[in-house]
Amino acid sequence: MSQKPMKNLFTFSTKGKRIAILAIAMALFITTTSLVLIDGKKKTVSLALNGKQTELRTAAATVEELLAANDIQVKTHDHLEPSMDTPIEHGLAIQWKQAKKVTIDVDGKTQELWTTEQTVQDVLKKANVDVTTHDEVEPALAANISDNQPITVEKAFQVIVKDGGKESTHWSTSTTVADFLRDQNIRLTELDKVEGDSKAKLTASNATVNIARVEKVTDVVEESENFKVQTKTDPKLLKGREKVVQEGKKGKVQRRFEVTKKNGKVVSRELVSEKVIEKPTHKVVRVGSKVMVASANSQSDGNVGVSRSDAPSGGREFYANASAYTAYCNGCSGTTATGIDLRANPNLKVIAVDPSVIPLGSKVWVEGYGYAVAGDTGGAIKGNRIDLHMPTKAQAYQFGRRQVKIKVIN
Repeated sequence: MSQKPMKNLFTFSTKGKRIAILAIAMALFITTTSLVLIDGKKKTVSLALNGKQTELRTAAATVEELLAANDIQVKTHDHLEPSMDTPIEHGLAIQWKQAKKVTIDVDGKTQELWTTEQTVQDVLKKANVDVTTHDEVEPALAANISDNQPITVEKAFQVIVKDGGKESTHWSTSTTVADFLRDQNIRLTELDKVEGDSKAKLTASNATVNIARVEKVTDVVEESENFKVQTKTDPKLLKGREKVVQEGKKGKVQRRFEVTKKNGKVVSRELVSEKVIEKPTHKVVRVGSKVMVASANSQSDGNVGVSRSDAPSGGREFYANASAYTAYCNGCSGTTATGIDLRANPNLKVIAVDPSVIPLGSKVWVEGYGYAVAGDTGGAIKGNRIDLHMPTKAQAYQFGRRQVKIKVIN
């Protein structure tokens, strides 16, 4: 076989490979050149998505083309800056914030809104909801919001508490009195009382809580027990006279009281039990029942004169202011304090006295009147004052008023 054809075949094969390699190299060169040319036309921009920063190289002509190329869909309530039709320039900063739907409930009044704010505090500020220190907000003000986020705000108001008479002011968001007392850690005993219904709602216009502090205490005291006065009739003792046979003495009793106090003031005091420590000694008094018998010793002419010559010797002597009365005077019954019937015995010598000065039943001598018995009393007869019984009004008027000497004989 000839060698030449073999050489030609090898030469042809080598040339084909060179041509293929050259073609590939040219294609790569063209592609690389195209890419370099294309890349040279791209611009670098920054894209902030909900606060997260990303840098992009793009050949897009506008912001809208850039977002579409990156499959970013901007919705109606989203925040985009700059606008969609803004031309792309090198170093352009694009901000895109996705809007979220939130529901705000302020004391039962709700509103819905779309927002691009990130925290509860910023959302409330954007919605013009003023929040004070004492208000309750759920979630917390610093919490990040999510889509369809509910936000609840309970506005605080001042509550006046009158607790046991002491007044204080508190901030609260409680809806009922019972909730308020629990939140404020105000404890009540079984006896304490809250005025009104504890389940009643508290509002800014009706925010007063009245608490009555009730307590019951036991009070044990020793008290004196009065003695009784026992009277016994004594027929030997002149009527109108009394004689103490036994002096009275008070006893002692221990009494136990249940005392109820409301706001520190006693509202009731109930006797629970009592114990006699010392019995009282009763006073015994004898009361005379003997009717006095007076003698008649009046002047026959009916005139009352003044004589100083017939005064008896002995006896207690003093001067007294004297007046006269009859058994038929206004308000008179005709019977004396010692039981003498003056209407039946108009001529009896009887005088009305102050028993502390002249004891009833005493025999006396009165200047210008003679011997008589102290057998009557009178409301106006006090001290050294006496009233003389006269048979008639004429005699009483005749005597008038005068100062006389009087002797108490016995």
